[in-house]
Amino acid sequence: MTPAEILEALTEVRDPEIPVLNIVEMGIVRDVRLEDEAVHVDITPTYTGCPAMRTIEEAIVRTLQARGFQQVVVHKVFREPWTTDWMTEEAREKLRAYGIAPPPPRAEEAPDLIPLPFFVAQQGPTVPCPFCGSEQTRQTSAFGSTACKALFFCEACRQPFEYFKPL
Repeated sequence: MTPAEILEALTEVRDPEIPVLNIVEMGIVRDVRLEDEAVHVDITPTYTGCPAMRTIEEAIVRTLQARGFQQVVVHKVFREPWTTDWMTEEAREKLRAYGIAPPPPRAEEAPDLIPLPFFVAQQGPTVPCPFCGSEQTRQTSAFGSTACKALFFCEACRQPFEYFKPL
């Protein structure tokens, strides 16, 4: 198997917290390489304390061992902190279709600044509703089901939804 084929196989590994996304389109997989009869996979957690990382590591090992690799080594790399800019456009669209407002590309907001992972409702960004597209939304909580999401409510269609915070 080539590194490209290994990367393709890893698209089967889903993010346990957002099952419509795989770890490749999330930008969690940073590198794949074959060395000394082992496959090495570098991953960067979405944030340092992400509780899903152990589950993701185990799924990577299972997936690649099922394809005949005896030795699979998963490395957590922190050279660069994960950013929502590493998510593919397809991943953003899948989030929206799933009912989670996707983060905008960070470069659009301020390319030289790292935004805080939370914000005050009155001063936060306009977050379009993933259900109806309305911008008549308001933040109801800085944190959703996971620390990387915030809770919002759409005044137009009256639906609550989560927003994946840009990092």
